[in-house]
Amino acid sequence: MPPIASTVRRTALTVAGLVVLTACGGGVSSSAGDAADRAAEGYPVTLKNCGRTVTVDSAPRHAVSLNQGSTEILLSLGLADRLDATATWTDPVMKGLEKDEATVPRIAGNQPSSEKVLAEEPDFVSASFESTLGRGGVASRDQFEELGVPTYLSPTDCAGKDNTGSGDGARTERLTMDAVYGEVRDLAEVFGVPERGEKLVTGLRDRIDRATADVDASDATLLYWFANAEAPYLAGCCGAPGIITEELGAENVFDDAKEEWPQINWETVADRNPDVLVIGDLTRRSQTAESAGKKIEFLESNPATKNLDAVRHKRYVLLSGQAMNPTIRTVEGVERVAEGLRSFGLAG
Repeated sequence: MPPIASTVRRTALTVAGLVVLTACGGGVSSSAGDAADRAAEGYPVTLKNCGRTVTVDSAPRHAVSLNQGSTEILLSLGLADRLDATATWTDPVMKGLEKDEATVPRIAGNQPSSEKVLAEEPDFVSASFESTLGRGGVASRDQFEELGVPTYLSPTDCAGKDNTGSGDGARTERLTMDAVYGEVRDLAEVFGVPERGEKLVTGLRDRIDRATADVDASDATLLYWFANAEAPYLAGCCGAPGIITEELGAENVFDDAKEEWPQINWETVADRNPDVLVIGDLTRRSQTAESAGKKIEFLESNPATKNLDAVRHKRYVLLSGQAMNPTIRTVEGVERVAEGLRSFGLAG
């Protein structure tokens, strides 16, 4: 532990030294100096985040984001040059971010070790899920903060959510896009680019408005399947699929389940017989039936599911895993499901 702590302190001293050089004009261009002055404005930044107070003394320059959702927000804010590493991906990066994402090292496809993260000497760490920055995760927030590294956890995974049980937690309140917008604004403020945050939020709102403008799916029932064939993870009422369902005025057949992703048997699914199956098309390989192709193959051959109305009529909507998580790509989920409902004649 002492060597790691001393490394973090050395990094801080190096940054401090660069600030002094900038102030004295020591080899730094005036434009770079102006940029540094602008970046220093408004700091320190202090936020309330998931029951903690987070203070960032200056705009991060060597951040590490530990989940794809957090990474895609930072890339969408134009902050690839401030990211030293990312980890934990379920899907290809969001369209339009490919070039920026390619410039940021991916230290692990799934959850990295704390040693790998600390080897990057981060000055800020962000994550989408409490499980990443908690027991059994990369490291706890306390451990990072003891080393002088501020952390940020997406409010979508803590506000109105109980993560103390097993599985993916349970919602005590319905999630809304406001929590996602709040995360965008928080991260934009931390990095000193609040105007970019507002622009991104406005764009996301506009996309939802366009996608739902002519949709009334009040007679349509949906089921969301994320992963696993033997004991499928299906969406409960109140996470990201709940946002999609509510925006379109439809009904989730498991709206009575408070767990984020309860595991429900196929006989129960058959009893509820949804009109449309929203299927996660994942590229990871940690569960059975990750890809949409594998899921559809299972549905059309399994005795309990092959006679579902949605299966017989092939009413499938394919979504990335990220679109089914509470991220900026939940908007992509609204768009894709709306498009599917129109094509099936279920959009009103």
